[in-house]
Amino acid sequence: MVVQVRLFAMMAQHAKTGMLTVDLPTGSQLSAVRGELERRYPKLPWPAGTMLAINQEYAGAEAGLKAGDEVAVIPPVSGG
Repeated sequence: MVVQVRLFAMMAQHAKTGMLTVDLPTGSQLSAVRGELERRYPKLPWPAGTMLAINQEYAGAEAGLKAGDEVAVIPPVSGG
């Protein structure tokens, strides 16, 4: 099944893209997206506090995915 993955901030800069397509086995959990990103980008920064969302709703690593879902990988941001 294919899902769209959106990357933000330093993660998008490192991957040189803010959007990519990931093909996962049917019935995969959200944690599989991280595994695929780490496979594609072994040096991708994954700071503590990075949040994941499915279709604009925060979700845990064990959440199930469906074909066509949009996954957002949102690193913590700081500002002043």
